[in-house]
Amino acid sequence: MDFSSGHGYFLIGGLILVGAGLLILSLIVNIRVAHSVRHDMRHREKLLEYYRNIFSQLGVILIGIGVSLFIFFFQQNYQDQRKRETELQLVLAKLAARIARGAAVVEFLGEFDALLDDGGPYISPELGGTNAAISAHGAELGKQVAEILLVERDVEVQGFEILNLSRDFEASFVVNELDPTLWFNIVRDESEIKYATTQLALDYKDLQDAIGGDSIAVAIANPEKEAKIKQEVLDIFYDADLLRQRSRRLLGRACWLFSEGRSFVNLGPVNEIEADARSQQEWIDRSKRFLTQLKSGSGDCFKLLQVGPAS
Repeated sequence: MDFSSGHGYFLIGGLILVGAGLLILSLIVNIRVAHSVRHDMRHREKLLEYYRNIFSQLGVILIGIGVSLFIFFFQQNYQDQRKRETELQLVLAKLAARIARGAAVVEFLGEFDALLDDGGPYISPELGGTNAAISAHGAELGKQVAEILLVERDVEVQGFEILNLSRDFEASFVVNELDPTLWFNIVRDESEIKYATTQLALDYKDLQDAIGGDSIAVAIANPEKEAKIKQEVLDIFYDADLLRQRSRRLLGRACWLFSEGRSFVNLGPVNEIEADARSQQEWIDRSKRFLTQLKSGSGDCFKLLQVGPAS
């Protein structure tokens, strides 16, 4: 019986009403008993007393059951509500900690931004990108490779796993109350961050293999090696762009949820955050106004994203 939907309380109310009706009926029968006593109708008196006792006992039993059920389920619902509030507070506390740690990790994306947005906001080659991250060749490509290798040493891409929000939700009731589309988008972004970090580690290795034992300048001077290096650079940029897009969207979404407090479980997806975009810049342009209106700590949610000057 689902008491949260109100059906259980209808049952309890029905038991009490039927019990009360039986008690009223027993009173009516009792009046008839008194009438039989006055008229010395012994047989009818005994029969009516039997009915009166049956009705009164059944009425008291049904009312007792109804009241007991009401008290039990009232206490149960109160305990469930307290447990829900406690879990919700715990999830919010974990979410706040994850946002703070995620904001620190997202700062490292600035190093990728400097490479990806050189000459204009990055758009992948498949979508017609033409900025320096796409068009570099020769000495300019050699400079890019040197900068990529510096970023490899400076940025620990595995640290972006701290943005795994689903871990805070899946062990609580929140996963059942959160909007399904919103939940799917969270898990999808986490999966793509995992994919990007895994691929970047492989891309770095492939780039080192393409360079071989030569210096960068010597390797670039070889047309065959240059073509291979160029492809590895494009692969790195593709995965780095995916990492920064999904990381910033995940952090922006987490900040939005946290800013709504305990009512975040009632939220549905908003296009400013959830709709897919052709590039990070397109997503930033669309979400900036929305995120700047949301507060997390002393600043707005957009500042947490650490977006570089290209935006």
